[in-house]
Amino acid sequence: MASSDSSEPKFRRRAEERPDELLDAALALFVEQGYAHTSVAQIARAAGVSKGAVYLYFPSKQAILEGLVQRAVAPVAERALAQADFAQDDMRATLGAVLGVILAGLSDPQIFAIPKIVIREAVVAPEIAEMYRHAVLDRVLPAAIELIRLGIAKGQVRPVDPELTLRTIMGPVVLHLLLAEVFGIRPERGIALDALVANHLDILLNGLFIPDTGTRKDV
Repeated sequence: MASSDSSEPKFRRRAEERPDELLDAALALFVEQGYAHTSVAQIARAAGVSKGAVYLYFPSKQAILEGLVQRAVAPVAERALAQADFAQDDMRATLGAVLGVILAGLSDPQIFAIPKIVIREAVVAPEIAEMYRHAVLDRVLPAAIELIRLGIAKGQVRPVDPELTLRTIMGPVVLHLLLAEVFGIRPERGIALDALVANHLDILLNGLFIPDTGTRKDV
């Protein structure tokens, strides 16, 4: 009787871990050979289960990718939004804190792999872009736009177009990933997201040009 009781928690624990094992197997295959070239049968073999067992947890391959997004990317977005709510009295500090949370999340290769997969595959699989939009962007973008509006109302931000300003803030990071992951154009130092974010914040907060001290003489 004792051995039977001790085996039940192990069985339950195994069943509870199965979705993560499937997601781990899928992520490795998606990174190695791409989403489009990976089949549910391959994921099942990599996880050591039958194809039918996969469908007990995920009804489709897209649902597996959505599971990866919900497990890895969505929590980062939620932490960034929570940081924005906490620090919104100082918009400069808020911007740095939010980008810092995102950078910390993307510094984890297991997390960073997900948006890279989405960027690569969404061009040929629009349903992936739609899924990512519903899972992440539809939650994050309106909140970020509202944060900019709040900064304007508090007099901390100039009266700019909030939506275009958000796209301007996001643009360098998105372009950086597109150049690297879609076109294969990478800086000599590699992706280096930390350096990109630091450089972006410096230009965003301090400007690109050296301040005119009045000593320059126009010819």
